[in-house]
Amino acid sequence: MGIFIRRLLVCGLFPIFLSLFCIDGKHPKAEDLNVLTDDWIWPTDGKITDVYGTRHGTHKGIDIAAEPQTAIYAVDAGIVSKSYYSDTYGHVIFIKHQNNLETVYAHLSKRNVSEGQSVHQGELIGQMGNTGDSSGVHLHFEVHEEEWTYSKENAIDPEEALGSTKVGQLVYANEKKFEDSIETVGRLSVNQKMATKKYLNNPHHSKKDEYRMHIIQSGETLWSISKTYNTSVERLMEMNRLSDDVIAEGQTLKVGVD
Repeated sequence: MGIFIRRLLVCGLFPIFLSLFCIDGKHPKAEDLNVLTDDWIWPTDGKITDVYGTRHGTHKGIDIAAEPQTAIYAVDAGIVSKSYYSDTYGHVIFIKHQNNLETVYAHLSKRNVSEGQSVHQGELIGQMGNTGDSSGVHLHFEVHEEEWTYSKENAIDPEEALGSTKVGQLVYANEKKFEDSIETVGRLSVNQKMATKKYLNNPHHSKKDEYRMHIIQSGETLWSISKTYNTSVERLMEMNRLSDDVIAEGQTLKVGVD
């Protein structure tokens, strides 16, 4: 009798354990993604021109358009899983992140990182272009659970990771999720390429919390940028955690608002 009861319990409880396992599977829910990617940043400056799920459901990412050679950044720290040229993606970079998500940066004009390389959040990884199967200069950005596959069955709407993604929306490199608590003032300027960011709902908000994003142009130095914004080289280095005054064209700097 005891053996019969034990077998009955095992048979009855096994389906329950199995269902619990399936519920708590490896694929994150939307609310889980918001936690996993809470600190992600936008990968570039530009205007969103297409979103996830268009073209009869075949568009598995978002498109951000701007000028040629606009800087492209890693949305979070990770390892470059692939970096190559393809007929469809053109110059493309794949980054595997610690939260088990993989991001894709396609149609680049230049790749600054190679396979196996570690990158930190906000690191310059390439430049925007029009390579591969592309009809204009833009970044095609994708997010995948675990890994990218040819059929893209693991694709996730980048809106789950980055926040609001609407056609015509302006986004700015190194800015975090687009939420109601953050207002972006100004437009992406062809000549200046900068935006002012204010934290409106922060009870500790002060002038030191406000800054512009400035994309370094050819020939610029920290000294010339400091004069343009009436600040100091020391403050620029402190705000951007620079160990020296070496900067590169296409790099983005935070510039304080006085």
